Amino acid sequence: MVVCIREFLKDRSQRIRVGSPYSEEDRVASGIPQGSVLGPLLFLTYVNDIWRNIESKIRLFAEDCIIYRKMFNINDVEKLQTDLDRLGDWAKGNETKINPNKSKALNFTRAQVKDPLNYSLGDEKIPEASCLQIFGNHQTK
Repeated sequence: MVVCIREFLKDRSQRIRVGSPYSEEDRVASGIPQGSVLGPLLFLTYVNDIWRNIESKIRLFAEDCIIYRKMFNINDVEKLQTDLDRLGDWAKGNETKINPNKSKALNFTRAQVKDPLNYSLGDEKIPEASCLQIFGNHQTK
């Protein structure tokens, strides 16, 4: 089984099309072919250990990952950043990348004054999302 999967994944290339011409073929170093029958199973196998060193709660859905925790003090803030660092280490160790610009930091609070969120993945800051960006601008009359 391992040999079959290895053969399925090795020596792959891809090209893209914008308009009518195709790009030159380029070698694919990692990843799973989209649209393949084995894709979902191989992806789940690939990310199966992503939670191992994470102390915060973590939820996976398809290719999305949410890490969260209740914040009671500065130690909880530091623990969440440590978990983000561990997630970055996992990505490096598995030769994959997590795009911080496709990630959002979100804070649910009843506090009147909210401190800005300063989380990062690697050297890049994770942008902060507002509830309006997440839930839309619903105004009640």
